[in-house]
Amino acid sequence: MSPTLALLAVLFAPQAAQAPDPTQPPATAHLRYTVVGYGVQIYRCTANPNQSPTSPVDLQWILEGPEAALFDPATREQVGTHTAGPTWTWNDGSAITGKVLQKRPSPDPASVPWLLLEAHPANDTPGALSGITLVRRSNTKAGAAPAAGCDAQHYDNLLRVPYEATYTFYSAN
Repeated sequence: MSPTLALLAVLFAPQAAQAPDPTQPPATAHLRYTVVGYGVQIYRCTANPNQSPTSPVDLQWILEGPEAALFDPATREQVGTHTAGPTWTWNDGSAITGKVLQKRPSPDPASVPWLLLEAHPANDTPGALSGITLVRRSNTKAGAAPAAGCDAQHYDNLLRVPYEATYTFYSAN
């Protein structure tokens, strides 16, 4: 095959379709806010809750929850917090909790996964988070539990792993 034909074959060969990102919200979702979270993921060294009762004790770092401050990327002002639940609370007192709908590994194995979460009001306080139905966590940096270090000497210890993530909030209308 001539070099020209080989180049044309490469240029016009069918491209493998890239799998869609399952953490993307549906096209009907309306973007409301994008913030950056800076904080820690908190893990406890404890027995694996999924282990068989007849197996030897398998200790693992188990996620207890995040502690993060949420910042508006344009103004760099803190707009809220992110805590266990998972719960997001805005400075105006409005709050939502989330339930994971979709998950995908971060491109960086040392980072927590990307998520799409269904959101529900956590209180009756009206405000910025009223009407939020979905939250997406993406662009994660760090925060994953270490693969080692959870052993009998460290049983019940807490580990705070710094992380950063983008949180995008969506409403149905």
